[in-house]
Amino acid sequence: MTLPPCEECGFDYEALDPAEAPATVRSFAKRYRAPLTRFLKGEDGDALVRERPAPEVWSALEYAAHVRDVFDNYDRWIGQCLAEDMPVMEGPPPDELATERRYNEDDPEAVTDALAVNAERLATTLEAVPDDGWDRAGIRRGEERSVRLMARRAVHEGSHHLLDIGRGLRAVRDRHKADS
Repeated sequence: MTLPPCEECGFDYEALDPAEAPATVRSFAKRYRAPLTRFLKGEDGDALVRERPAPEVWSALEYAAHVRDVFDNYDRWIGQCLAEDMPVMEGPPPDELATERRYNEDDPEAVTDALAVNAERLATTLEAVPDDGWDRAGIRRGEERSVRLMARRAVHEGSHHLLDIGRGLRAVRDRHKADS
């Protein structure tokens, strides 16, 4: 399956060499920690990361918790594909998981710590994919997904949601300035 570039963030799936995926996935540990733990003087960082910029848009903390779980799921699914022939890869839809796990009630530091652990584990799994393993595949939501595609999707999720976090935090900060 070939995916077009993301219209919103510009991520080009085909431009990412799977060999680059481990380093990129590892980089997300630091890249997610900063916006969830560093704040301007006088800001209530805990409240800021939990505030949704709009009712239908996740908070910065919810996006980070989602990526934490995405990395865990992709690590598990890639492992399944390398060990089994065409496994069915289970897991609830993201919005359902966010509600079920109450992402916005998580501790931001714990989320960034777990995201770092999951990113490292996924990167290690990706480094171990043999040359002939990238085309192994499984079934997710009725469609075939190769290990190569899952590596690219994991990187896209990490990249895209950093953009979402940045936009969301800017919107929340702007709203706070307007209210002052």
